[in-house]
Amino acid sequence: MTMNKVAIIGVGHTKFGRLQEKGLLDLLSEASLDAIEESNTKEKNFDSVYVGCMGSDAFNHISGVASALVDRINLIPAAADQIKNGPASGGSAIKAGFQAIASGMDDLVLVVGGEKMTHIRTPGLITSYVATITHHQAERQHGVSIPSLSGMLMRNYIERYNAKFEWFSDIVIKNHKNGALNQYAHFQKTIEDFMKSSIQKGRGNWENVYDFLSDEISNPIISDPIRLFNSCPISDGAAAVVLCNADIAKKYCDTPILISGIGQATDTHILYERDDLVTLKALRICSDKAYKMAKKTPKDIDVCEVHDAFTILEVIQSEDLGFFKKGEGAKAAHEGITEIDGKIPINPSGGLKARGHPLGATGIAQVVELVWQLRGEAGKRQVDGAESGITCNFGGFGNNIISILVERT
Repeated sequence: MTMNKVAIIGVGHTKFGRLQEKGLLDLLSEASLDAIEESNTKEKNFDSVYVGCMGSDAFNHISGVASALVDRINLIPAAADQIKNGPASGGSAIKAGFQAIASGMDDLVLVVGGEKMTHIRTPGLITSYVATITHHQAERQHGVSIPSLSGMLMRNYIERYNAKFEWFSDIVIKNHKNGALNQYAHFQKTIEDFMKSSIQKGRGNWENVYDFLSDEISNPIISDPIRLFNSCPISDGAAAVVLCNADIAKKYCDTPILISGIGQATDTHILYERDDLVTLKALRICSDKAYKMAKKTPKDIDVCEVHDAFTILEVIQSEDLGFFKKGEGAKAAHEGITEIDGKIPINPSGGLKARGHPLGATGIAQVVELVWQLRGEAGKRQVDGAESGITCNFGGFGNNIISILVERT
């Protein structure tokens, strides 16, 4: 079967963070309209709109968010669907839009994802809601949460591969440094900035950032060995892309970016039933699908955005995407290989750790960052000569993962 090639012709991205003055539909509308404006499609009729959003009903009391959005931004009568795949809702929404164009069913598609969460006054309610993606009987009813599963992974990885906690701190330092260069990031402060601020407030007197990140007061344990700074924040925000048939993409913009590979795969819902605790089998399968579709290998990738809700996930994903052998990802980060000027830059946006993690927006924000990188529009965080990039959008707890590979046309 011959498929149409699919191009990204416009992107939009709101600020991520605590956006108390804006509601969910405000954020989705802002990102959507920016993407439409950039794509020069304001006067065109969109065939479909896909909205990635995990918690609009639970957090915002809106169950018909896709229908509400097309009405609000005047895209009627476009088809409208809400896509829910936990924290990978954004990636799944892009896959749906990709399929619509590739099949020939649609010519012009808007994909947008977002979440509004910081108005929830009890953060534990958000943690509890996100935990519903775990297995109810085997995990959740026993108090399992995403931080607790991540802590178990990190402890297992450290003990199995003799990794040092400081190597994970290097990822924290890197991603905050990158986020400080990203005007849309939730956190635009380096770890040095956080440390200096704490010293000025009389909360401690650390000699270096490693001491700061090892301190139980400045960086308390969340789920041993995971500490506060090893975790992503709760964020509000939205991101969007406009897709069309690549054959006509240059009618709209000079620098269309091709979605040349996309893959999705699943693994066992229950963590203890997996073949290997610290191997994401679903990621290995879905990224292999993306590489094969694009006729590329990990060696061809210039830049990568992964789902670092916890720093251990960046390490494991960097290995299962094929950049490092199993057990070498944390050390590679420590050696600077994943820095913006390293051999394989990972999360130049700041990642979930610093850019933020509005659940439904994340998978789309990852792609938006890669679009900016491949266009050469990433400013001070620009990766030199970037021509191809890949993402990992982590759904469930690694049991439903999507990889998207993009390249310059």
